[in-house]
Amino acid sequence: MTLKEFIIPAVDIKEGKAVRLFKGDPNAVKVYGENPVDMAKLWQEKGAKRLHIVDLDGAFEGKPKNYKIVEKIVKEVSIPIEFGGGLRSFDAVKAIIEIGVENVVIGSLAYQNQDEFEKIVSYFPDKVILGIDAKDGKVAIKGWLEKTQYSPLEFAKKFESYPIYGYLYTDVNRDGALVGPNIEGTKYLAENLSKPVIASGGVSSIEDVKKIYEFADLGIIGVVVGKAIYEGKINLEEL
Repeated sequence: MTLKEFIIPAVDIKEGKAVRLFKGDPNAVKVYGENPVDMAKLWQEKGAKRLHIVDLDGAFEGKPKNYKIVEKIVKEVSIPIEFGGGLRSFDAVKAIIEIGVENVVIGSLAYQNQDEFEKIVSYFPDKVILGIDAKDGKVAIKGWLEKTQYSPLEFAKKFESYPIYGYLYTDVNRDGALVGPNIEGTKYLAENLSKPVIASGGVSSIEDVKKIYEFADLGIIGVVVGKAIYEGKINLEEL
C-alpha cells in the first residue's frame, strides 16, 4: 500500500453541508463545502482510494439524517465508502448497506445493545468496523457526548471474536485540532488486536501520516484525514 492509498479523506455531513468539528464539539463547526457530494468526488479525483463519510446529525440524534446525500455519494463515486453516524439499529445498518456502502462504523450500539450488534455482525460479516472513540482515555459514545468506563483496548477486546472487519480508533481530544494523532494509542491497539486498525483524529501534516504508516506492518491499514487536506496541509495530488 502506498502512502497515498493509506490516507482516507473524511467527508463529515452536518445540516446538508461538508463540515469539520473541533474536538467533537457540535457547536464548533467550520463549513468547507455546501455540497458533500462534490467534496467526495473531489477527493476521488485527487486520487483517494477510499472515503470516510460521517453523518454528524445522525451521530447526535441517534439515527441517520443525511441518507439521501450518502446515497448520492455512493452513486457518484466508484471507490469504497465507510460510513458512520447514528447507526444504532439493525434496520438502519441494513438500509445503509443496501445503497452500496462498503463498511459501516458502529460504536454506540455495540456498547448499548450487544445483542443487536451481534445480530448485525452475524448478518453482515466483515462489513462492520467497530468505532472506538476515546476521550481522556475512555471510550465515548452518543456522538462523543457520553464517556463509558472502558479503555479503548478493553472495549475492542469484547468484540475480538466477532466477524467484524476491524477497528476505527479516534482520539476525540485531537479530532479537528491539527495537533498530531495519538500514534502510541493507535500502535498499542494494533499490537494487541488481531484485526486491522484505522487511525483517526489530529492529523496535521504528511509527517503525521508517515509516522503512522511506519506501523502498517502491525495491522494499521489507513488513517482518516479531514481538516489537514481541507486546509491544504496535505496535498493528495503531490503524493
